[in-house]
Amino acid sequence: MKKTAPSSAAAMLLIAACSVSAGATTQKPSKPAAPAATRAAAGNAAATPKAPVLYASRPEALQFADDLAARRDLDREWVRQAIGQARFLSQVPRLMLPPAKGTAKNWRAYRSRFIDPIRIRAGVRFWQENQAALERAEREYGVPVEIIVGIIGVETVYGQQMGTFRVMDALTTLAFDFPAAHPRAAERTEFFRRELEQFLSLSSRSGTDPFEPRGSYAGAMGLGQFMPSSWVRYAIDFDGDGRIDLFKSPSDAIGSVANYFRGHGWTPGMPTHFAVQFDPARLQLDDLLAPDILPTFSAASMQAKGAVLDTAGAQHAGPMALVELQNGGNPPSYVAGTENFYAITRYNWSSYYAMAVIELGREVAASR
Repeated sequence: MKKTAPSSAAAMLLIAACSVSAGATTQKPSKPAAPAATRAAAGNAAATPKAPVLYASRPEALQFADDLAARRDLDREWVRQAIGQARFLSQVPRLMLPPAKGTAKNWRAYRSRFIDPIRIRAGVRFWQENQAALERAEREYGVPVEIIVGIIGVETVYGQQMGTFRVMDALTTLAFDFPAAHPRAAERTEFFRRELEQFLSLSSRSGTDPFEPRGSYAGAMGLGQFMPSSWVRYAIDFDGDGRIDLFKSPSDAIGSVANYFRGHGWTPGMPTHFAVQFDPARLQLDDLLAPDILPTFSAASMQAKGAVLDTAGAQHAGPMALVELQNGGNPPSYVAGTENFYAITRYNWSSYYAMAVIELGREVAASR
């Protein structure tokens, strides 16, 4: 799930450990079992050299638990135990802070992190093993195989790196200890509180232990790294086995990624971007970059401001944005991004991320 051009809050999903059978989400849950963390606390205390900091000591966290239980009609004591036994992860707030001011962005360095022989070979294997599901997702949702393959490769190296943090701990830490130094601290705190609420609601409905799932430091899970709120909206049972499993079912992950993009405005058949050059005599670069990556300009208006599009771009009927990719101390790279480029940034709010997804998918396709 996992960003970072400004935008609306984006999404991403839940997990195999919290798989919900089709139709079960509308039933009122029975009282779930106590979290394993509560059951094991007494036995672990003597063996732990340094006791973990638990949220049971935080009145605001327990008040949130009471409010959540009332809003969602959940067992109050179960919610209090779950949140109370969550551990504060000191490294997680630090990981959420943006780079220090003055840190130069570098597209070439960023690209090299995600597009390398190991990831390409893994992508070829994933494509070969899941070709039928990938092609069916493209037919049904209009999202190209290359984009789905690119997403899952960038996010988790095709399931090899799905995260090791206990999701319950990560979400609770970010819900109550999001770093105050972050420029959007208040907004992000509310986002993670909503995600924690969705996660506990899903765990309760499925009768699973909220301390079992592992994911990223931000609480994203599965092959496609979905946050809990996106599970509710976009996760699907694509392999037809009656349950949603985004950890162990590549088909479910493939279908859910495609469904996510359709839900965020993907237009079948539309390119993601076009090549662009500049006419120095007419160039109004500040004006072209002002909307950031939000598609705003027609082909004609872009060219009137000095952006020279290739033949396909000049004929494109929809809005576009000038996307700048900085290269450290070297000149930036530019493309004209379409609404489909913007749709990829709804998965992760970064133009660098979107280009990595696009180019990894192309490299895997070319290597098959």
